[in-house]
Amino acid sequence: MVCFCFMVDQKRKMKASKPAAGMCSRCGRGARIADMKTSTRFCLIPIYCRSWRAIVCSFCGSVLKSYR
Repeated sequence: MVCFCFMVDQKRKMKASKPAAGMCSRCGRGARIADMKTSTRFCLIPIYCRSWRAIVCSFCGSVLKSYR
């Protein structure tokens, strides 16, 4: 029996952001509305790319809510 393992990774990148009303529920700091881009790569070749909007904490970076 042969088993193959390939490298698959996913990166999130914040393209632009602006301040939003509200606070992070995890750390209590301010939140931002951000335009995000997710790239999925398989063996260093990009196979899927998607842009979406999310509310992100400006301090800890956690995604509080996403709009897909």
